[in-house]
Amino acid sequence: MQPEDLTRLLNEYLSEMSTIATRHGGTVDKFIGDAMLVFFGDPETKGVAEDAAICLTMALEMQQRLAELNAGWRRRGIEQPFRARMGINSGYCNVGNFGSGDRMDYTIIGAAANLAARLQSIARPGGIVLSYETYALVRHLIGAHPLPAITMKGISQPVVPYEVDGRIGEIGQRAQVISELGTGLDLFLDTAVIDDRGAEQARRALTEALAALDARAKPAAPSS
Repeated sequence: MQPEDLTRLLNEYLSEMSTIATRHGGTVDKFIGDAMLVFFGDPETKGVAEDAAICLTMALEMQQRLAELNAGWRRRGIEQPFRARMGINSGYCNVGNFGSGDRMDYTIIGAAANLAARLQSIARPGGIVLSYETYALVRHLIGAHPLPAITMKGISQPVVPYEVDGRIGEIGQRAQVISELGTGLDLFLDTAVIDDRGAEQARRALTEALAALDARAKPAAPSS
């Protein structure tokens, strides 16, 4: 993309995500390129468990909003919109003003913040990965499955991450955003907002698409 187009798209994305974070009471610590660092618990906290639950709710809403934004960006001709990885950890950090005599940043530092960054790095695009500490606090809200253990500098024991499958009660039947883009393929389906008429249109279109793909896969009959 041209630098101006990328700047406009990235600012739109970061603005939308910041609005969601602020609405949930998160502190938007900083932007690091196309990444965001958001924390809860300072300057105000609702308790460790509630802070973790609110942070998770924020992340789920961010992923949903990003799927909606992608649909709009594709209609504007952007072939490969954004997908976000997210990592959440619960722990104690140093919070305060850090920097030099002429420039200070209100930020967090510590191993707990470093682990959150590592968790997002192993998340799949569009996924949310939790530390066990966070999973233990929100396991009554979501389903998740363990991933292979990772090791981290400064942490003596391997860390077992958990990938979020969805909210309890919605897994397997929850509303989904199905989004795929490739050569000859442009599919976006949001089952949370589609009405009965739209659902019937989608069924017809998908049935026709499957029939066309099946016909394409069949070998041509030999000519006589």
